Amino acid sequence: MDLEERTVQEHVVFEGKIIRVRRDEAVLPDGRPCFREVVEHRGGACVLCVCEGSVLLVKQFRYPYGETVLEIPAGKLEAGEDPKAAALRELGEETGLVAEDAELLYVMYPTPGYCNEKIYIYEAKRVTKGLRHLDEGEFLDAEFVPLEEAYAMLENGGLHDAKTAVALLLYRTRH
Repeated sequence: MDLEERTVQEHVVFEGKIIRVRRDEAVLPDGRPCFREVVEHRGGACVLCVCEGSVLLVKQFRYPYGETVLEIPAGKLEAGEDPKAAALRELGEETGLVAEDAELLYVMYPTPGYCNEKIYIYEAKRVTKGLRHLDEGEFLDAEFVPLEEAYAMLENGGLHDAKTAVALLLYRTRH
């Protein structure tokens, strides 16, 4: 069965710094017309950093939710940026830690119903201390949390961030 929908015409309704929003005219597999709303996003990269049985988490106020969220270091991709380089950059910027390398764990589609964002999840390898250098207007705290405590928080609803949940669950199954 053919499941593909065909775009007839794209209509940009908003263009911002982080996202672009379209309302497209499309055709369903059975030939009927439809509209599709799409949020375009360059994507993001995040990095799971586990040292001596603890995972590095950052606390950051997330405006859309109106609350402080605990998550692994992450950030959006710059235009044309390699996701691995972005993950390593974010680790250094947000925490001051420097990883010699990172291994791709997973590529996640967080909201496939309306957004094309992809989040690249990496695991940091061979980490040393460096200097933290937050972006302009970025405010966050970083802390190491024992893995078992992080797993308990995940199981008890204390961690809500999807990329952090996926990273921790992947790490748990592989180690």
